[in-house]
Amino acid sequence: MKGNGRTKAGTRRWRCPKCGASSVRKHDSGAKQLAAFLKWLLSKDAIADLKTSRATFWRKTAWVWRIWPIAPAAGELHDVVFLDGIWLRRKAVVLVAVAGGHVVGWHLAQSECGSAWAALMLRIPAPKMAVSDGSPGFAAAVKAVWPNTRIQRCTFHAANQVKRCTTLKPRLEAGIELLGIANELKDAKDAGSAAAWLLEYNEWCTRWAAFLKEYTIKDGRKVYAHERLRKARRGLNRLVREGTLFTFVEMQQEYGGERPSTNNAVESVNSRLREMLRLHRGLPLLHRIKAVFWWCYMHTENPLPAAEIIRVMPTDDDVDGLFAAASSNRGQDDGAPEEYGAGIVWSEFHMPTNYRQ
Repeated sequence: MKGNGRTKAGTRRWRCPKCGASSVRKHDSGAKQLAAFLKWLLSKDAIADLKTSRATFWRKTAWVWRIWPIAPAAGELHDVVFLDGIWLRRKAVVLVAVAGGHVVGWHLAQSECGSAWAALMLRIPAPKMAVSDGSPGFAAAVKAVWPNTRIQRCTFHAANQVKRCTTLKPRLEAGIELLGIANELKDAKDAGSAAAWLLEYNEWCTRWAAFLKEYTIKDGRKVYAHERLRKARRGLNRLVREGTLFTFVEMQQEYGGERPSTNNAVESVNSRLREMLRLHRGLPLLHRIKAVFWWCYMHTENPLPAAEIIRVMPTDDDVDGLFAAASSNRGQDDGAPEEYGAGIVWSEFHMPTNYRQ
């Protein structure tokens, strides 16, 4: 393009030497505004620190809240994937998957049910081991979507499950011993220490078996005297029976190298997400959800530049269009109820689809 004078308004005009077409270059400030928005959202800066008024900042960046950051396709195969969920006002939960130091996927759901976990896992190649805090429905989702993946129950959460039953200062000798055994889970790092822990726990179960059977009769029903200790024992027994407590030891023996026993990688992500939401407290629920989406997207391995994000990411208008398309086929002339399959497919919002082709 070569310079071709200016328009009446004084705008620089350019001319194509091949076809002779003349045009002006329009300045698109969208990428700059998106970058400013993300800088504010992902930092500790208040709007007052951005050298602009609050009204001006919100006026220039309000359109950014209409964008839905979608997780990119996760094609890389990881040995270990960490999974957990962050709840937002007890009304929605964002399930997050972390591997290799990056966020590899996220999914918005109403609960941590099996179908929600499965929707997240379908987008990620099956790893050798999945680490979780034992969310409901997680094991069923792994069995259905990642049948060859082994589950490692976070040992830190397993110990906390016992602490909730015994408290941090148990009065009974059986509770004191069980709390000590639970605290020793963090020291089980290899096959020898894992076997020693299992032996110690088995001895505790044998030693206090009669004690835990004590009960009284209340209103004609049997009521166990030490129900909280029994609950703690049931939880540990289930983990030992399922073989998910020391999966990392088996992986170390088979493949060598270190394998994680806790969910610290994704718990670190959750703590940073909570810190972001605390710094920007007061956001409505939908904005909180999108804030989590933005944080997750910007912490993927290769986030797109701001201009490309604007071009490919779906907006609220795209979502409304999908709802309208789904709703157009719902009506039944004969008054019959809606048929299955007429609703919106929420997986559309978690796929790297270029909606603006």
